[in-house]
Amino acid sequence: MRSFLFIVFVASLVACKPSGPPLKPLDLLSEGLPLKINAPDDVEVSSSDLGIMKDVTVKNDDGYSIQIFESEARQLNVADAISTIKTKIEGSKYFSKIISEDEAGFLFEKKVDDTYTNYDFRHVKIRGDKQYVIQAGLSSKHTLDQIKSMYKSVQ
Repeated sequence: MRSFLFIVFVASLVACKPSGPPLKPLDLLSEGLPLKINAPDDVEVSSSDLGIMKDVTVKNDDGYSIQIFESEARQLNVADAISTIKTKIEGSKYFSKIISEDEAGFLFEKKVDDTYTNYDFRHVKIRGDKQYVIQAGLSSKHTLDQIKSMYKSVQ
């Protein structure tokens, strides 16, 4: 009986092991964003000023890749901003389904065809008159587990 309990204990420890590299707080104020996220130690942060918006990319070589778009807030309510973004994405040619959602964002599936499925998310923060739309990196393909982990890291 003790052997069985030991095996169950060890199996539960292995099952609870966090996947991916540990995430640490990352303050993006140095990039001009009043935001803090959690990210792996080895991320590179780059930013571009696109005139009407700012694009900040946080990524590493292990699949962590997010983009944050800062622009003037068109709505000062996160729920309204999410509703507008969600409607736009649901109308996209490759949108498949919403995986999960909360008051500040959602995860979704995109299907190009039966052989290519990708996952993405949108998370919105509003600070003063600025809106921050956070999503997976534009040029990256992600698994659902990676998307869930990145979404959690920006909440």
